[in-house]
Amino acid sequence: MISIKPKKGNLLIAEPSIIGDMSFNRSIVLLADHNTDGSIGFILNKPLDYTIKDLIPEIEADFKVYNGGPVEQDNLYFIHKVPELIPDSIEISLGIFWGGDFNKVAELIAENKLNEKHIRFFLGYSGWQANQLDEELKSNSWVVTENIYKNEIIAKNCEAFWREKMLEFGGEYSIWSNSPENPSLN
Repeated sequence: MISIKPKKGNLLIAEPSIIGDMSFNRSIVLLADHNTDGSIGFILNKPLDYTIKDLIPEIEADFKVYNGGPVEQDNLYFIHKVPELIPDSIEISLGIFWGGDFNKVAELIAENKLNEKHIRFFLGYSGWQANQLDEELKSNSWVVTENIYKNEIIAKNCEAFWREKMLEFGGEYSIWSNSPENPSLN
């Protein structure tokens, strides 16, 4: 599989070969930042058994919370596509924004002006030091692809996302699309 060079807004698709890595096995990561100092991203397809209300009881909403990655898992992060409603957001790319005024987010949820098609919450993030992601790419841990979904990726159903990408890649990847998540349980 030929990867493109990573940049903000791209997707990192975990290669089937990283089965032993519990954090990233079958992960799809949105790169929120990528530069010479390192990279930051959020795993899009690992929902947790929490809702935003479980973590912040004042917010009366059942929005799913996702495992963003193994770094700072006690911190809540969010991406969204409504910068006109959430001040202080940082654009990732393609109409996807990171962070912003959390008090405003809570207010918008209470007023039913935000739903899960607009915003996605994460505990933790995925981080790579300078050159670390490049080394992982050289060792074929990831395939880098364009984000063809643009900001609609925020509402993308994550259940079969990795499998869909394997089928899309075709060839030997198609075989992996039907394999069990943990082959040792087969």
